[in-house]
Amino acid sequence: MAATDDLDTFHVLTALLLTPAQFPSVLGDDYPEACAALDVEPWTDGYGLLFGQDGAGARWTVVSDDAALIGCAIAAWDCGMPYELSAPERTVVQTVAGWPLSITIAAPSLPAPHDPPGEQPIRLTAPDPKAWGPAQRRMAADDVAKQWLKWREQVTVHASFDGTGAKPAAHIQRVLDEAHGYTSDPPPAGRVRSAPAPDGARIVRADGPGWSMAAHTEDIALLLLDEKPHELLPLGRGPELPALLRALDQMARASA
Repeated sequence: MAATDDLDTFHVLTALLLTPAQFPSVLGDDYPEACAALDVEPWTDGYGLLFGQDGAGARWTVVSDDAALIGCAIAAWDCGMPYELSAPERTVVQTVAGWPLSITIAAPSLPAPHDPPGEQPIRLTAPDPKAWGPAQRRMAADDVAKQWLKWREQVTVHASFDGTGAKPAAHIQRVLDEAHGYTSDPPPAGRVRSAPAPDGARIVRADGPGWSMAAHTEDIALLLLDEKPHELLPLGRGPELPALLRALDQMARASA
């Protein structure tokens, strides 16, 4: 960051975890790829990401190797509790210009958030929400996973691949084949993740070359593809989806 004491002050606005089980997928398909975007090693214990401004208002992303500290702060904020967060200097392993996400809050006493001047080794920018590409596709799948019921209501029960034995379309079959491949040849950490859902079910999130999946282990899967901009493609239960989702869920939990 800037050299003067005033500009060296870092005002934390929000934070996220960067771990094999939970990371901003805007940064990559999996945990090692997300770490590479920030030029840090993919340590098993993970990191915390602090998004904030320096004394001049410039955007910075600070990477701390104390994931537990950042996790405590996030848990407190989620419960509506105040938590004054700052990463001790000894825990900071990387400082990167910019933010990878669009953050709507700002420090009240500072200029509006802006990119820091000068050349930087890495400069993060939030993806254009009007465009479509891997980052937007993964972010959309994250939203589907987090708000499953909302998105599930927007698709019909009958999907591209239902229980009738009809062969799925080529682009759907490709996703199925690659997802099946993960169960025999595990992908990099974080490529498949799993989170609890009501009544003992799980929400499975998986990514692959050009595709993202959000699926409910007791329901269907919803797919997003680079080649189908802004389309949400339902994949019905059929004869093979339930077993596939169970296998992906077990693999994700075992590696988390």
